[in-house]
Amino acid sequence: MSTAPVVVADDSVVEKRLDDSRPAGRWHLPATTTVLGLIALVFFGLRGLPGAESVFALARETDLNPLGIVPERVTLPSQGGAIALSVLALAASAGLWVLHARRARPSRGVHIALIAVFAAAWVLAFMTWVISQRSLDVTTLLQGTIVLAVPLAFGALSGVLSERAGVINIAIEGQLLFGAFGATLVGSLTGNVWLGLLAAPLVALIMGALLALFAVGYQVQQIIVGVVLNVLAIGVTSFFFGTVMRDNPGLFNAPLRLPTLRIPVLADIPVIGRVLFEQNILVYLMWIIVAGLTIALFRTRWGLRVRAVGEHPKAADTVGIAVNLTRWKNVLLGAAVAGLGGATLTIGTGVAFGEEMSAGKGYIALAAMILGRYHPVGALLAALTFAFADSLQLRLGTMSAAEGGVSIPGDFLLMLPYVVALFAVAGVVGRVRVPAADGQPYVKQ
Repeated sequence: MSTAPVVVADDSVVEKRLDDSRPAGRWHLPATTTVLGLIALVFFGLRGLPGAESVFALARETDLNPLGIVPERVTLPSQGGAIALSVLALAASAGLWVLHARRARPSRGVHIALIAVFAAAWVLAFMTWVISQRSLDVTTLLQGTIVLAVPLAFGALSGVLSERAGVINIAIEGQLLFGAFGATLVGSLTGNVWLGLLAAPLVALIMGALLALFAVGYQVQQIIVGVVLNVLAIGVTSFFFGTVMRDNPGLFNAPLRLPTLRIPVLADIPVIGRVLFEQNILVYLMWIIVAGLTIALFRTRWGLRVRAVGEHPKAADTVGIAVNLTRWKNVLLGAAVAGLGGATLTIGTGVAFGEEMSAGKGYIALAAMILGRYHPVGALLAALTFAFADSLQLRLGTMSAAEGGVSIPGDFLLMLPYVVALFAVAGVVGRVRVPAADGQPYVKQ
């Protein structure tokens, strides 16, 4: 603890203190990574299949790959590769121990870099072990990750918009469901997938309006309102599905699909080309909205007002900001964004609407918002993390035990995305700064 006296204009002495003490739970992260690294070393490495090989397919013959810079396949010894990657993960964990043992607070850049190295090494060690004697198409895995991340990202952005203004948005699940329902219903009735896309955010606005009405207008406890709205969304969509859509699916529930928009040349880049530049419009909208919302929230007067309403509504009201009107607008805007995520579940993937097809994605999106620290870019990265776990379990689920190698029970694979979400959020609980007035109704004095 360092101190320095400072003399001010009125001759009084102010003691300036620099708090360089270490937080009490500083060892939690290094201890967790060490345990996970040892698990990887023992189970993925030392207990791996000796003599087996793991193949990662990267480039294709049709890719823009001059001189074969990116190899078509990378073959690793399953056991040796997993051991080497586990040791790398443990080395990153050791770096975290050193960083957290210092009295000064750890550098944020180095801290993030070590976590990223550990996560990448651990995941690659797991993948090397699990695909022993088999081949994994990395491009297909990443394409699935992007598709699965879209509804999570839009849902998380909906939460960011609402909660930055001080309204807890548990109703993301219902907004996704209403968006999927509206996109299919309107698209089927008109025979136009683009009209279905426009209808998705409009129908989701119903959920947003109900949330704002009860949470902001009538000041009902916001978590309870969100849960009730999710149940309402399930009931309403299930009713119309059972009484209308199921009886005449050709008219009310036709499977429509948005066209794939391919960007020439860029789509031919190995590995990432088809992942980033051969997608439907919803994927491109996701990137645009994340970038636009980041700039709007942190670089514009509008964003400053929204954050002021979420942090100190009374002070915002004092300078003339309409607190409740701002919250209304943000909740409605967030619902519309979530509606686009709902459209991904139906017209984005070319499937008809089904009962409860959101399948808990709204709650995963809520976890992505928290893990992303209420920031659009962080929410997107968290959504991609959860989507990667989901895409990996889908890909591993197609690898039958008859192909040889490691066999993982299907039930464990199904719960993998939720386990990742649970551990990820548990790791940041208590360290994420929630907007100060989040969940607190405001009554103008």
